[in-house]
Amino acid sequence: MNPTEILIIATRNQGKAAEISELLSGFPITIKNLNDFGPIPEVEEDGESFDENAYKKASFTARILGYPALADDSGLVVDALNGAPGVYSARFAGPQATDEERCQKLLQQMEGQSNRKAAFECVLSIAVPFGPALTYEGRCEGVLTEAPRGANGFGYDPIFYYAPIKKTFAELTRQEKSQVSHRGQALRQVRDEFDKVMQWIEIHMP
Repeated sequence: MNPTEILIIATRNQGKAAEISELLSGFPITIKNLNDFGPIPEVEEDGESFDENAYKKASFTARILGYPALADDSGLVVDALNGAPGVYSARFAGPQATDEERCQKLLQQMEGQSNRKAAFECVLSIAVPFGPALTYEGRCEGVLTEAPRGANGFGYDPIFYYAPIKKTFAELTRQEKSQVSHRGQALRQVRDEFDKVMQWIEIHMP
């Protein structure tokens, strides 16, 4: 298969891979994720912004596997915590923590806080083995609940309340979430100009 007909989603997170694959279905490209390959080295996500980390993951994956790669770096930024957990969202309660433990730690830190504004931010990077990358961004604003609600989604979804729908992200179906989420916004931008993305990949793939 021609390398330009495959796009690697640079994640082993099944929830994230499914969200992205669903939004990009229908295009003449085969979507794979890191679980479709054997062990590859871990990327150290030591960037100071979502943008840096997304580019690092996409570029590294493209170089290692030889296919174009799409990576997202996303996280929760909380007003009362000066933007934390931010780029550390996945490691907020330690590298081996579960989603539930991360939510609990954040709720503990928010005890007594009246300002519960938070936003999910996402940067998508599409990279080829060498050279530049394409970048897309999305942001979704909400508030943190006092306790988890809902059983869908992943990450901080059970404690992120989206007022226009009056539900947490974990109370939404994947399709409902994709309509409003930070990642959904960024992916729709990719989808809306995917023909251009594929032309760009064709030009830049070695």
